[in-house]
Amino acid sequence: MKHLARKRFGQHFLSDSNIIHAIVEAINPQPGDPMVEIGPGLAALTQPLVERLGRLTVIELDRDLAKRLRGHPQLHVIESDVLNVDFSRTDIAPAAPETGATPAVPRKLRVVGNLPYNISTPILFHLLDFVHCIEDQHFMLQKEVIDRMVAPPDSSDFSRLSVMLQWRYAMEDVLFVPPECFDPPPRVNSAVVRMVPLAQPPVLDVALFSEMVQVAFSQRRKLLRHTLGAWLEQKGFAGQFDVQRRAQEVPVEEYVALVQALKG
Repeated sequence: MKHLARKRFGQHFLSDSNIIHAIVEAINPQPGDPMVEIGPGLAALTQPLVERLGRLTVIELDRDLAKRLRGHPQLHVIESDVLNVDFSRTDIAPAAPETGATPAVPRKLRVVGNLPYNISTPILFHLLDFVHCIEDQHFMLQKEVIDRMVAPPDSSDFSRLSVMLQWRYAMEDVLFVPPECFDPPPRVNSAVVRMVPLAQPPVLDVALFSEMVQVAFSQRRKLLRHTLGAWLEQKGFAGQFDVQRRAQEVPVEEYVALVQALKG
C-alpha cells in the first residue's frame, strides 16, 4: 500500500535518484560508521546508506513508517519524536558486526536526515546539547534556513540562528535540491548542509550566550543600545562593547568574547 505523505509531520519524500546519489556521496558513509538517520520516511536515503554502513539507526515518528522499517534486518528503529531522543546514549547506534577487537572509546555519531521543515530549527538546537558526541551532521533543509545558518556578518541572512550555530560548527552548503526532487514537491527550494563540530570550541556559558544572542536579535532593525545595551547594564557589565550597531553587524567572535567577559 502506498504511504500518503502526512502534512502534520511535514512529510516530503525524496524521489530523485541522481540527487539521492549525490547526497550519499557528500555524506561518504564508511563501513561500521555509527550513523543515525532522522526521518527516514520511505527509505530513499536509508537503503543506499545501510548498504555502505552495514548497520543504521533510524528515528521515525510516523508509526506506520516505523512499522515498515522494522522489517529491515539491518536497521535499528527508534519510534520517537527526535526532540525526545538522547543522542548521548551509548546504545543509540549499535555498530555492525566486525572482526577484531572492540574500540576502547565509543566512536562519535554521524547524524543525517531530511529534516521536517516545520521543526528543523528546534532539532538543530536540540542536537547542540549533544554536540560533544557527534562527529558530523548532514541535513536536508529549506534553502533559506541554510542560507541563515552559513550567513556572514553584516548580511541580511545573518541572524540568531547564524550565531548560535557558527560558534560551535564549521558549516557549508553542499548541494542544492529543487522541489521536483520530492513527492509531493514542497513549495520551497531545499539544500544539504554539512555541519562539523569545531575541535576546539570557545569555552562559554551556553545558557547565558543563548539569552544574550536572543536579546540582541529581538529587535534587529534597532541599534543594540535599545536591546543588548540595556541587558548588559542589568548584568553589571563595565567593559567596552559598541552598541551603536545592529545585531547583524556584530561578528560571531565578538558575541563570544562578550559573553566570556561577562563571566570573567
